[in-house]
Amino acid sequence: MRRTKILFVCIGNACRSQMAEAFARKYGSDVLEAESAGVAPASMIPEVTKKVMGEKGIKLDEQFPKGLGEVPFHEIEMVVNMSGVPLRGIPATRTREWRVKDPMGEKESVHAQVRDEIERYVMALVLELRQQKATWSPGPEQRAPRI
Repeated sequence: MRRTKILFVCIGNACRSQMAEAFARKYGSDVLEAESAGVAPASMIPEVTKKVMGEKGIKLDEQFPKGLGEVPFHEIEMVVNMSGVPLRGIPATRTREWRVKDPMGEKESVHAQVRDEIERYVMALVLELRQQKATWSPGPEQRAPRI
């Protein structure tokens, strides 16, 4: 079974969606491909976000804020919206709304709380996708031919 392509969205693509993308890659690379973007992308990922993710052994050095216009939507199968605003006109087969506080401008402890909440959400999503994969059976056109 191929991996589900998921887009995580927040306002600036600097904190929440970056955290979700990183956790998804760490915990669920067997069942998903993660991307992230922002409604109004920031210019950089804050050092405090990098620090709290580093506490979980995850480096964000290769990640950077992107806008929705940079996303290959024809490939995205699920959008996880953490922006708190409706995403209109986003083509995806499935959309999830995660209500997660925006830690931008908050102290480190708030970033850590948000990180832990997002980690729980991502882990639950990964488990859900693994269950779907375990119960999935290919249709006739997806079965290997008999030789």
